[in-house]
Amino acid sequence: MKLLLATADLDDIRWAVTNGLLDGVMTSPALLRDAGADGDHDRIREICQAHPTPVYVAVHAVSGDDIYRDARELARLSDQIIVQVPLVEEAFGAMHRLHADGVRTAAMLVFNAAQALLAAKAGASTVITPLDQLDAVGHSGADVVRDLRRVFDASRTECDILAIRPTSAQQFSESALAGADGVAVSPDVLRSLLLHPLTDRGVDQFLNDVSKLHGGWSDR
Repeated sequence: MKLLLATADLDDIRWAVTNGLLDGVMTSPALLRDAGADGDHDRIREICQAHPTPVYVAVHAVSGDDIYRDARELARLSDQIIVQVPLVEEAFGAMHRLHADGVRTAAMLVFNAAQALLAAKAGASTVITPLDQLDAVGHSGADVVRDLRRVFDASRTECDILAIRPTSAQQFSESALAGADGVAVSPDVLRSLLLHPLTDRGVDQFLNDVSKLHGGWSDR
């Protein structure tokens, strides 16, 4: 399973790269705005230059022609880019045309297997399922991911499943077990995944043992 970082902050991306924790970057208009870049396209280029992994970038449109035009423009920025497209009716024709042009697209806001199959049929290479939105309405993100995995496997459909914005270690691991090809997490959540109270307790014991061992050596 691939690990993606949901950010447009270059320092966070470099931290993940240094620690071997980056398989891709997930951006959004809000993340790009919060990063304080002079321009979206400039920051996107900088992200692509930071590490040779896929970078997901969203169009700023919901009509078919505008989606197609925005996606083509974004795809020209780098071969690493996968264009995120909102799953509205007009997006299907645009995704079909983009697929024919060799532009990789990811269908956003996919919440059931029927949507996923139709998006893949239209040419999407990835479907994106927001776990936090499912959780907010009392649905299990892992169950949805599992349904998507089963229907893709049963129909032999080649399309990646990307679960985004898990809010806990449990939700992260459940998505992986359910068959997600990738999970996108915020920098804060990624750092929280590294922590566990028992790990902290074990480290304290380890340091205590080491200090006693070194003390024993110094007595010799």
